[in-house]
Amino acid sequence: MIFSVHVEVRLRPGIADPQGSTIEKALPTLGFDGVKGVRVGKSIRFDIDAADESAARAEADDLCRRFLTNPVIEDAVIHVEAGAAAGATS
Repeated sequence: MIFSVHVEVRLRPGIADPQGSTIEKALPTLGFDGVKGVRVGKSIRFDIDAADESAARAEADDLCRRFLTNPVIEDAVIHVEAGAAAGATS
């Protein structure tokens, strides 16, 4: 079964985010005065062929720990749902 995976990679709390700081500093010049706490991350989407959702999640978790994130400074939030061809979501 095919599962669609969306991984959100975020810097851990307390880790400096110079890109987020630069964006936050620029926002008032564009008229966005109330925006605070800007943090920048990565969004990674892919499909996994797995026996079930649990197996797909486990493989995505392993992929994050071994390749997609730096576990010292980043956290990953993994969203898994059945692929469109399967016609179901979870």
